[in-house]
Amino acid sequence: MHGYNGYGFGIGYGMGFGWIIWIIVIVLIIFLLVKLYGSQNNSTGREEGRAFEILKERYAKGEIDKQEFEEKKKDLK
Repeated sequence: MHGYNGYGFGIGYGMGFGWIIWIIVIVLIIFLLVKLYGSQNNSTGREEGRAFEILKERYAKGEIDKQEFEEKKKDLK
């Protein structure tokens, strides 16, 4: 009679498939955190790389001289 008063059914369901859902939820959270953290780190590196490429292009075109190029290169690092 104890199985019918609400104690037995919830435990049986949770032990059957509930743990699979929790594992999926945890894996998704970890995946999203890794993606978020990884994209922040990569975007900074790409921005710095692109800024240096623009600086080199400006120097190659003669828009800036060697002294200004070297100063701006130090600022980017």
